[in-house]
Amino acid sequence: MKDEGVRLSMVTCYDAWSARLLARSSVDALLVGDSVSMVMHGHPSTVHADLEMMRLHTAAVRRGDPEAFVVADMPFPLHRLGPARAMEAVDVLAKAGATAVKIEGARGHLDTVEHIVESGFPVMGHLGLTPQSVHQLGGYRVQGRDEAAAEQIFEDSQALEAAGCFALVLECVPKALAERISRALRIPTIGIGSGPGCDGQILVLHDMLGMNPGFKPRFLRTFLDGAGAVTGAVDAYAEAVRAGDFPNKRESFL
Repeated sequence: MKDEGVRLSMVTCYDAWSARLLARSSVDALLVGDSVSMVMHGHPSTVHADLEMMRLHTAAVRRGDPEAFVVADMPFPLHRLGPARAMEAVDVLAKAGATAVKIEGARGHLDTVEHIVESGFPVMGHLGLTPQSVHQLGGYRVQGRDEAAAEQIFEDSQALEAAGCFALVLECVPKALAERISRALRIPTIGIGSGPGCDGQILVLHDMLGMNPGFKPRFLRTFLDGAGAVTGAVDAYAEAVRAGDFPNKRESFL
């Protein structure tokens, strides 16, 4: 698709019902992100996602869409514990239904990325704002603004391609840097908050559907007032119950 100039679309989801709906859409791939710990479980960061949480949600997404290309996040810190421990995690996620794993960062675990790829399992890279390192990065902010930081991200992108990654997520980097990386790499880049020059884009399903009205980062476009639609529907249900209109005769058994 990159060679043909066709942009990729990815959506992050976490459960069977949403994967079942996405199976009816034209989206190209699904990500079971470690953001599940925040979106679905209410934790303050992604580091609270452990392997069992990722296994559970990956399996649910796979059951919802048996045919999808499903990427599962490698939870922190398993990719930093050496190739053997990482492969144990890959085994769990693969058996849960993952088609590939996504690993944040590059420096310090390129050997692990190479080992997983050489073992026959696809790896997607992730650079820029890497949420598992949010405390080290000083918060959720754009990365690669100064020349040195931009050069490090560029060099890391080349290293991940050389290590065998089949694609690369670029999160919250300046659009000029994302365009430079996208032109330099043979593999596709998937952007989030990195401008239109990437080879594809990804958003969290709940965010793009407007399910969290208080979450309004600059990069997010909502394609539905999901929160309003849901609360409106629930209010209509509650009113129908209070009015004695639900259930009616057709909705009752004789």
